[in-house]
Amino acid sequence: MVRNNWTIGEIQEIYHSPLLELVYRAATVHREFQDTGEVQVCTLLSIKTGGCPEDCAYCPQAARYDTGVGVQSLMKKEDVLAYAEKARRAGSTRFCMGAAWREVRDNKDFDRVLDMVKGVNEMGMEVCCTLGMLTEEQARRLADAGLYAYNHNLDTSPEYYNEIISTRTYGDRLKTLDNVRRAGVTVCCGGIIGLGETHEDRIGMLHTLANLPEHPDSVPINALVRVKGTPLEDNPKVDHWDMVRMIATARILMPKTMVRLSAGRTEMSQAEQAFCFLAGANSIFAGEKLLTTPNPSFEEDMQMFDLLGLKPREAFKDEKELTVLNP
Repeated sequence: MVRNNWTIGEIQEIYHSPLLELVYRAATVHREFQDTGEVQVCTLLSIKTGGCPEDCAYCPQAARYDTGVGVQSLMKKEDVLAYAEKARRAGSTRFCMGAAWREVRDNKDFDRVLDMVKGVNEMGMEVCCTLGMLTEEQARRLADAGLYAYNHNLDTSPEYYNEIISTRTYGDRLKTLDNVRRAGVTVCCGGIIGLGETHEDRIGMLHTLANLPEHPDSVPINALVRVKGTPLEDNPKVDHWDMVRMIATARILMPKTMVRLSAGRTEMSQAEQAFCFLAGANSIFAGEKLLTTPNPSFEEDMQMFDLLGLKPREAFKDEKELTVLNP
């Protein structure tokens, strides 16, 4: 049963249950609602890098931190489309474009992004953007251009959020998600563990996600990538069992959602990643970079898929199945 009225107490009981029991329950839910043999393969490209005015404590693209990430202007459309085509040929079915902006502005750069969206959509890929805050009208323009999904993460719980970011509010993030939903674009929204938060903060973030008016189409679960020069560079490495626990809980709470095993995979073995898939993860980012941080290569991921008997999920699968049901 898909619910949007989970209580904190119910989520605490799930999250803190014995790990193997939790994974078994999540795997059972996963098998009931999803094809456990397929994984959505996504590629994320930074189309405008660095120089962001925000102060997100984990981010190497914040202008105020000395992380070695240089400022690069918005990429040319033809270069973006060439990268998208390379990703498509390698097996990706969703292509996400990220720009280090605080918010979308109605200018020539936004018009250029709209052209990129149209171009990627014409390739038959699900196209996603993560561009910062945006209005409902801007979301509608993206939708009209063919945008399939918009990523805007909550990062952590409402209670811990101000310890990580001060340049925008939790309410700002929720408003952007509302604008995206109103425009008819699917929502991609998750968070990061390893920021110094407690287990209760992780539960609080899952509580917010699971009680949105509609569950996100996809929920990325990220392990902090510790970048030198950011305030969180000395945080301890995230225990992979914490990732398993987060993924399993998210799968139980949001059974129809794509749960994405996202940042941090370079520090996980194939066996550790396999446990995440068993716990309900069914989406990954492929390609050697996630914006500016390392990620396994396409070749490594395809070898892992072969070993585990997984295959890439086709693009627009839900829409195709709906068309078959309602010809």
